Amino acid sequence: MRRKYRIKKNKDFQVVFKRGKSFANRQFVLYIMQKPEEKEFRIGLSVSKKIGNAVTRNKVKRLIRQVFTEEKHRIASGKEFIIIARKPAAEMNYHEVKGSLQHLFRKAKIYQPKKM
Repeated sequence: MRRKYRIKKNKDFQVVFKRGKSFANRQFVLYIMQKPEEKEFRIGLSVSKKIGNAVTRNKVKRLIRQVFTEEKHRIASGKEFIIIARKPAAEMNYHEVKGSLQHLFRKAKIYQPKKM
């Protein structure tokens, strides 16, 4: 995932938290804010120290980024996402993370409509 697709600044996080909608399951919380002027989507990741040590937190972030990279062609552009990992995410493997995030994506209806 390229750096230009990431949300890094606290100010940007706060805007999405205040104006965005949230969806959650046991492992993740997803905040979404519409940004129709943007060509691509951007993501921000928040993995607390409650999840585990630095190695565990970075592993969770890598798995989330990989899911977004693979699902990039299906996700509608013009949105900003923030993913907050909850404690159960630390014990998950890649396929479980992907399934959990896909569940949130369907719940939030962020997939592009299929073209016929």
